[in-house]
Amino acid sequence: MATPTSRASSTVSIPQTAAAGGLTITKPAQTATSYFKISPDDQVTFAWNFTYLYVTPQSLTVSALCQNGYTYPVGPTDGVIPGDSTSVVWDPYAYNQAHPELQLPQAIYTLAIWDERGPGAVRQGGVFNPNTALTFALYTPQPYTPLASGWQCGACSGGPHSAPLSGTFVTVMATLLCMFLSGFVFLRSAMIRNRE
Repeated sequence: MATPTSRASSTVSIPQTAAAGGLTITKPAQTATSYFKISPDDQVTFAWNFTYLYVTPQSLTVSALCQNGYTYPVGPTDGVIPGDSTSVVWDPYAYNQAHPELQLPQAIYTLAIWDERGPGAVRQGGVFNPNTALTFALYTPQPYTPLASGWQCGACSGGPHSAPLSGTFVTVMATLLCMFLSGFVFLRSAMIRNRE
């Protein structure tokens, strides 16, 4: 892997066989969707390592692309950070306080990072290429409600102690029914053959 070189230095020669430059997200782990609270004093840190760069970007734009079609800037500087940055800290709660007209909803987001060439930059070797590999979710914690004050189960139906049939239960019961009927047909066929 080549070490990133500043654009301010002399012209950089990028081999034609160079891999596309970019980054690898290191925080949060990409093994599963991470969930972050929208609440006071809860900040989110996104971190990465650069890969295959011959040229360091002048700047990076970090955005959260929401399921609702809106794009939200990530970080304290409206999403634009120095090109050699390897992390950004975001305070979703502070964002909501500063932007009452466009609140961050509870939803699934895609973290998008691109350089000064924009999100639709043509993929090139040795140069930073846009990254949208990380998916995360934001949620607003709900206040505690004591049982005595009228709390009700949102997943329950009917009476206070009844619950809907789960998909797993229905699947297991259907499987057992199929096994029983198949076994019955098999035994009946064996009995008919024995009589002949």
